[in-house]
Amino acid sequence: MKGPTPEFPQIPDKVYFRIGEVSHLVGVDTHVLRYWESEFSLIKPFRGPSKQRLYRRQDVHNLLRIKQLLHDEGYTISGARKHLKHLEIDQQPGMVRNEPGSSGSVTTSSFLIGIKQELREILTQLSNAKKSDS
Repeated sequence: MKGPTPEFPQIPDKVYFRIGEVSHLVGVDTHVLRYWESEFSLIKPFRGPSKQRLYRRQDVHNLLRIKQLLHDEGYTISGARKHLKHLEIDQQPGMVRNEPGSSGSVTTSSFLIGIKQELREILTQLSNAKKSDS
């Protein structure tokens, strides 16, 4: 039942998205997003001071991929979870496959490199926003 991969919609150039915005971008109701958050460990929205869910760009991209797997490619929740976990292992730098004596987790240095890259992206976006306000 797997078909061609559809194009994802353009994600606005923002750091955080509220659940209503994400619902509109992904094309599912907010209760579906909350359910997927409970089923897929890679979806972890930040909670701001108002306790409202704030999704990052990567969360939105992951939600679009989950929707594609479930709605377009016919995966079950369990199958989509396994598929994404397999992709995550294959695509992470420094990731070790489940070898004897290995925990199968990202090395500390590659994790920190990822954080550093994300912080640089945030800094760039803040700089661009400051320039446009002037």
